[in-house]
Amino acid sequence: MGVEEGEKPHAVCLPAPAQGHITPMLEMAKLLHARGFHITFVNTEFNHRRLLRSRGAAALDGLPSFRFAAIPDGLPASDADATQDVPALCYAMMTTFLPHLRALLAKLNDPGSGVPPITCLVVDGVASFSYDAAQELGVPCAALWTSSACGFMGYRHFRRLIDRDLVPFKDEEQLTDNGHLDTAVDGMSGMCHGIRLRDFPTMIRTTDRDDIMLNYVMREAERLSLPDAVLLNTFDALEQPVLDAMHAILPPMYTVGPLHLHASSVVPTGTPLDGLGSNLWKEQDGLLAWLDGHGAGAVVYVNYGSVAVMTNEQLLELGWGLADSGYTFIWNVRPDLVRGETAVMPPEFLASVHGRAMLTTWCPQAEVLGHEAVGVFLTHSGWNSTLESISAGVPMLCWPFAGEQQTNCRYKCTEWGIGMEIGGEVKRAEVAAMIREAMVGGKGREMRRHAAEWKEKAQRASLPGGAAEANLDEVIRSVLLAKYYNI
Repeated sequence: MGVEEGEKPHAVCLPAPAQGHITPMLEMAKLLHARGFHITFVNTEFNHRRLLRSRGAAALDGLPSFRFAAIPDGLPASDADATQDVPALCYAMMTTFLPHLRALLAKLNDPGSGVPPITCLVVDGVASFSYDAAQELGVPCAALWTSSACGFMGYRHFRRLIDRDLVPFKDEEQLTDNGHLDTAVDGMSGMCHGIRLRDFPTMIRTTDRDDIMLNYVMREAERLSLPDAVLLNTFDALEQPVLDAMHAILPPMYTVGPLHLHASSVVPTGTPLDGLGSNLWKEQDGLLAWLDGHGAGAVVYVNYGSVAVMTNEQLLELGWGLADSGYTFIWNVRPDLVRGETAVMPPEFLASVHGRAMLTTWCPQAEVLGHEAVGVFLTHSGWNSTLESISAGVPMLCWPFAGEQQTNCRYKCTEWGIGMEIGGEVKRAEVAAMIREAMVGGKGREMRRHAAEWKEKAQRASLPGGAAEANLDEVIRSVLLAKYYNI
């Protein structure tokens, strides 16, 4: 569904202030722009500065009807090129963001602003302060849940885990006690059979009932009942049992993913809209050309996401595991990957992998995963990475860090047949052995077969005329433009 020229509706799109949320929201904004919307994309001032540094001012100024705006985040001033403290950000979203958003919306709606009046808000599902702003403005609001559906249900069950006295944990020992974490939990509607405490989002791993992250994600999952519609970056075939359970407790729901595939099928390659990127780190050039020199399925791709951190010891164990596997690999090593230090590998490691490794800081991940040379993806199991790997038909080695990454890992390994988990403290011998198994072993062959099947289903959902397009058309018609057209 498009909008006739000359009568542009105005959608304000606001992601939560983190890379993994900005990326899918930008894809959603592109889809709405391609359907005739004027877009105002709202980052925090901190992330807007990072985006300007990584993309350049010209890259953010190429479309008169796609504009970027920024609001303060209330945190101490910083120009660091790194992810901010997550609990502090979440607390700020609950306590300080609403007045800043309210002021921006009033400015945009001023007759002298030069932009159309605001028609609707499309906001992050963990930025529920935005629902209040939309209600005050009297416009429809759709929430984009940028994580997995299974992750959402994990969060939604936090209240039940508390009521059953399973959360918070009784003592510090239970936080790392594998026996306790392996406790099976029944009666969790929508979740897979045999789900354990360790498979829930990691915010339950606290001894403090007042823990900021425990309460923040529980609050946001429960407030997802408040917007006029919920958009999900997933596709029906992948998470149908979970989606069925969500339909019973949420407003009208629309699966519109995988968003990166959906947007690529709509936005013409090489256009200014296509050129709008979301990476807060500057991408390294030359990776795709480097991959061209390798055979099909010969390369291991390693990226631990935009937020996850590790100790220096873990970095070394992972690196030497990659080296000892004997395989060629690409490894994204963010400068802030090591907790409190700059991530640097020793000279003897670099010497041992010379000629068969590409160490980068950041890259266009979906394009790398789509290259035929990539045979397996070692990942933290964030949802964007998971969907990009599924869409490319690449099996995964999963080393989850935090949040619903643990839930995604469980589903990949036991429900979808496309993953193997690197458990607990990473050890080089285990990493090397798992890479070899994933690349040439029987388990690897089985994962590649399942991955190829999911790739086909993901592409079918996101092609023109597919479910993602039909669902987005419906939410535009019945929710986002309902007041605009007086439906």
